Amino acid sequence: MRRNKFTLTAAVSTFLIGGFLLAGCAAAVETPAVTSSGVSEASVELDLGVVATEVLAANANSTTTNDDEWTLDGAVNITLDEATASADGDGVVVDGSTVTIAAAGTYVLAGQFDGQVVVDTADDGVVAIVLDGVEISSSMSAAIAVLSAEDVAVSLSGSNILSSTGADAESNAALFSDADLTITGDGSLTVNSTQNDGIISQDDLVILSGDITVTAGDDGLRGKDSLTIEGGTVTVNAGGDALKSDNEEDETRGYVYIASGTVALIAGDDGVQAQTDIVIAGGSTTLDATDDGLKAEVYAVVSGGTTAVENSYEGIEAYYVTIAGGALAVNASDDGINATSGTSTTTDIGGIVEADDGAMVAITGGESIINSAGDGIDSNGSIMITGGTTTVFGSPEDREGALDTNGSLVVDSGTVLAVGTTFMATSPDASSAQGWLSATLDQAYGAGLAVQVLDESGTVIAEFTSIKSFQSVVLSDAAVVNGATYTVTVDGATAGTVTAGAAAAGGEGAGGGAPGGQPRP
Repeated sequence: MRRNKFTLTAAVSTFLIGGFLLAGCAAAVETPAVTSSGVSEASVELDLGVVATEVLAANANSTTTNDDEWTLDGAVNITLDEATASADGDGVVVDGSTVTIAAAGTYVLAGQFDGQVVVDTADDGVVAIVLDGVEISSSMSAAIAVLSAEDVAVSLSGSNILSSTGADAESNAALFSDADLTITGDGSLTVNSTQNDGIISQDDLVILSGDITVTAGDDGLRGKDSLTIEGGTVTVNAGGDALKSDNEEDETRGYVYIASGTVALIAGDDGVQAQTDIVIAGGSTTLDATDDGLKAEVYAVVSGGTTAVENSYEGIEAYYVTIAGGALAVNASDDGINATSGTSTTTDIGGIVEADDGAMVAITGGESIINSAGDGIDSNGSIMITGGTTTVFGSPEDREGALDTNGSLVVDSGTVLAVGTTFMATSPDASSAQGWLSATLDQAYGAGLAVQVLDESGTVIAEFTSIKSFQSVVLSDAAVVNGATYTVTVDGATAGTVTAGAAAAGGEGAGGGAPGGQPRP
């Protein structure tokens, strides 16, 4: 019989334990060395949630200027020389400390400049700006401001620095674009914006490659219509949201998509904030957020790569949360995962009653480790689990649950381990296709203890090491047979015996309401 080991690696254990003790603090914790389980996404059904490609298909395509859409042939060289500049070709106007690019084409910038580079052209075609070892600083507004253009590409060569110390309400970033903006190249770009955002596109913002470091007083990277990261290394330290897309007028826009690359985010607000959807399909993403790690109004989807929410208030919040693949580790001072419409409570004579608002957490694959001081996985609608490996360490206090749902909790396949307290312990619905057990132990146990679940023959079917106080263990796995008897041991001594398929005394069954609010696609 298959034996499930929930023993954490040293790196993950350090992350979870340290993160729990330091929840809400700015101290750094070790990034979890989680690896993808390689679970297939092919069988995901729409009524259980959606994978990355289906969510993206419901959104408008982002506009990307690829490297083969412009050329260095005939490029105009712009030499920056402190308070002035010169150009060796047409399409450039120099007026004191302002350099204006007034025509489509390719422009290579080099040197140091105390002033502003402006792009203002009505021409069709691409404006390609090659930053080849520049340092541009503006005390009034954006260092580079694209006021009018069709499409703009910024290509990085060598080391480059853009700085803005002003508080311009219009060109409110060190690199500002009123047009679609693509950043590419094999060089580096350091962006410093003391009062405004770091990099903004009022349309689509796409990062193809490059080593980009942003320090911003407000948001780090913001694409109003969309923000896409397809490669490179992106490091952000922002006073507001680290990554953001905020189009409120078009339901097919306002999304953030991380396809690949290495992304490290520190945020004074949300790590990633989207007006519609967040999709993480690949790459390596780490987050340290004062508020939520991933915050989307509609979908938050993790379907590939490694994602570590090292610190957050709530780890992931959206109306529909789908974990379809990859590796996910979440550390939260409140809920680890929260699916909500934001309007889920009603009042009756007995007090506050939480209602099913149609939200959904769908786990169809991947490897997830959730550590929370509040609910581990909380859905104001339902929870559906059809694959993957999910480990949840909920609150050590009898006020929150490792699993919490206002609707149904159905586990049809995969492996789910939920460790927490007894008062809010929630069991899978009887309609679940897979066996499950819910054990209330003889007492509360502390952190650092070896826990095993054994079947009637004494075979260990699951084991883990506790990372904080607990008294409830909920397990669903293909090895569990409803009606059979299982024993939970702590450090080798029997701590509880349970019949699979029966809710534990003192705990809760799931809400039992039918899932509502079908996914938008």
